[in-house]
Amino acid sequence: MDDLLKYSLLLITGFFTGILNIMAGGGSILTLPALIYIGLDPNLANGTNRIFILMQNLTAVVAFSNEKMSYFKESFRLAIYTIPGAIIGAFAAVKVDGDVFVKILGVVTIVLSLLMFIPVKTGEGANPVKSKLLLYPLLFAIGFYGGFIQAGTGIFIMFVLRSFLKLDLVKVNVHKVFIAFIFTIPAFFIFVYHGQIDWIAGFVLGIGSIFGAWFSAKVLSKHGEKIVKIVLLVSSFLIALDLLDVI
Repeated sequence: MDDLLKYSLLLITGFFTGILNIMAGGGSILTLPALIYIGLDPNLANGTNRIFILMQNLTAVVAFSNEKMSYFKESFRLAIYTIPGAIIGAFAAVKVDGDVFVKILGVVTIVLSLLMFIPVKTGEGANPVKSKLLLYPLLFAIGFYGGFIQAGTGIFIMFVLRSFLKLDLVKVNVHKVFIAFIFTIPAFFIFVYHGQIDWIAGFVLGIGSIFGAWFSAKVLSKHGEKIVKIVLLVSSFLIALDLLDVI
């Protein structure tokens, strides 16, 4: 494939997945096939994709902060519990074939997207002690999956935080991008160590995602939870159908 065509494809893919990932999640279901399509083997694509994840989430964190939508201390406390899982997951990713796990994710994604629409009590209705007993192991599991293959991690984070902390979807999104940024850092260096990074492809994809993430954060700050629900529902079902080879 011609280099200009190849990198143009990655730039466009990065932009649209940057929008998708910040508002909902699962953009890696688009970026991983795009990286494989231009000639990268699956393991190299999985590692290269982490550049895209880091760049888009850092952009979203900055954009949300500029819109006065940031909760750094709270987000970091949540992110800490994902780091050990991400390290273990990344080590597993460089050795294990994740095809079966991806198929399972297709079913789980549909379930989680539907559960996101179940009304939950906010504020005083939450039981923080009971929630934390399940929240921390789930954050570890999210870190493991994120380190292993990444695709769909944002939807898992949104479901867990909304269900156990009783937060609205806008605040959940703010936490999500920070958490994903933090646990992707150690996973990224593990892929670097094992030589599973195509730097040029990753940065081109990441540049596209920066514009998409910035645009998404601006829209989210103005239109709130309603638009997140719409994007989440549509993207979740499309991602799940793709994972299950229906489309």
